[in-house]
Amino acid sequence: MDQFQQVAALADPLRRRLYAFVADQADAVSREEAAEGAKVPLHTARFHLERLVEEGLLETEFRRLTGRSGPGAGRPSKLYRRASVEVSVSLPPRSYDLVGSVLAGAVARSLAGEPLDDALSAEARRRGEQAGSSYDGPAGDDVSRTAGLLDREGFEPDVDGDGITLRNCPFDALAQEQPTVVCGVNLAYLCGALDGLGCAHLAARLEPAPDRCCVTIESVTAQSR
Repeated sequence: MDQFQQVAALADPLRRRLYAFVADQADAVSREEAAEGAKVPLHTARFHLERLVEEGLLETEFRRLTGRSGPGAGRPSKLYRRASVEVSVSLPPRSYDLVGSVLAGAVARSLAGEPLDDALSAEARRRGEQAGSSYDGPAGDDVSRTAGLLDREGFEPDVDGDGITLRNCPFDALAQEQPTVVCGVNLAYLCGALDGLGCAHLAARLEPAPDRCCVTIESVTAQSR
């Protein structure tokens, strides 16, 4: 589900009130409870609740509210609860959760005895390999496939011949605070992504510059010149 669509679904103030009410409840609620709690007419609540379900923001279940079962217990009611999906949209794209996950994994490896610097690099590379190996974008040459993955990951790639410049750093704020650590993680992640994609003729290297990612992608031939 496109996160921009999910955010757009909450642009309507009535829909937003319904979502907020349902999300605040400890248990799933009926249409009638949602309508009353959000001060929305029942027929309007029905439409907006279903739209929130379609966009993946709410989940449904069916349950008899009386607690009884068997003949005479009545039909199960359709109930709504907040979906487990997390929605976060930033412009330009940011992926601070990825850095946090890498750091958490590296700390766990470090506690097991691995030097922290090595653990950070290994964990970032592992996550990059996962991203590359799971990429299911259009077929093409190494450059186009790499650009497709990095576009999906929020790096905003610019292809120039057999090289790729990354216009956006998904970890920008952290990179400004801790450039050595975060840029190292970024480099390891992108090296792993190239490995996962099987792009043996491309390599990532640090090339910091203002207003873009600190890593560039070049052909191995270009690097050797």
